[in-house]
Amino acid sequence: MNVAVLGGGSWGTALANVLARKGEDACLWTRREDAAREIVESGTNSRYLPGQALCRDLRASADLAAVLKDARCVVLAVPCQNLGAFLRENRALFPAGAGFVCASKGVELGTFRTMGQVVAAELAGLDPRYAVLSGPSFATEVVAGLPTAVTLGCADADLADRVQTLFSTETFRVYVNADVTGVELGGAVKNIMAIASGISDGLGFGQNARAALITRGLSEMSRLGAALGANSATFMGLSGMGDLVLTCTGDLSRNRRVGLAIGRGQTLDEILGGMHNVAEGVKTTEAVFALGRKLGIELPITGQVHAVLFEGKNPAEAVRELMTRPLREE
Repeated sequence: MNVAVLGGGSWGTALANVLARKGEDACLWTRREDAAREIVESGTNSRYLPGQALCRDLRASADLAAVLKDARCVVLAVPCQNLGAFLRENRALFPAGAGFVCASKGVELGTFRTMGQVVAAELAGLDPRYAVLSGPSFATEVVAGLPTAVTLGCADADLADRVQTLFSTETFRVYVNADVTGVELGGAVKNIMAIASGISDGLGFGQNARAALITRGLSEMSRLGAALGANSATFMGLSGMGDLVLTCTGDLSRNRRVGLAIGRGQTLDEILGGMHNVAEGVKTTEAVFALGRKLGIELPITGQVHAVLFEGKNPAEAVRELMTRPLREE
């Protein structure tokens, strides 16, 4: 099928590169013409994947209409907080009945919509068929051809089969899970936990504390998922525990790096001002904190991360409060 990959950041480029290396008919859309030209002429994306060589068959263009023309599969790798406006502004360009594979992770601020709900609302009438790709996957390792396994959340059996076959290679393995909500929430909430883990490590609190944050973070993620109708088993899989462990421990994690810098004394404005890639966990913390309060769900780690990021709370005090909460059974 003709595939349009929208978003020339590290993850969109990595996914387009997987398809190009496999010989699929895919084209990457980037906002900047110079970025598309560099990918085509030099086989690199120096802004987002410095020092890495891309497949020389990878096609790229800054002409969104041309990239979407005749596409039967559209991969959305636009930052999650921008996705709704992007779809709204370009609605006339999207083909009716296409399959949409979302590679963005987060919950929309203000509306609390998942990315699937954003696509369904903004492209209503075009009958979009939806799937979400999530799981432990650093873009740089995918481009390098290192073994990676991810989950495709999709309730449409035909679309799931086609997309699973489309993306699967000897180094990129795709599993299918019909629990779209669970897959989306795992990919979103794990970024909050990665910030928390980074803060703890930045403060020098050690590996015991990190392991506790990961484990209790999984519990928090599952609790939110249950309230929104997700299957608890989903959070034990690649898009839950798998992605959580990777982003909380891997040095390539943008959200973990944000937490590390905060734990070492930098301000959020200083950190974000020096980043090219988007750390989705910052805005997702705002959205999930507000969602938890609306639903009346206890989300203690999210609450403390929110307090540190947006309320000026001392990071060490936030960890102390987590450790001295009322005692309870696990």
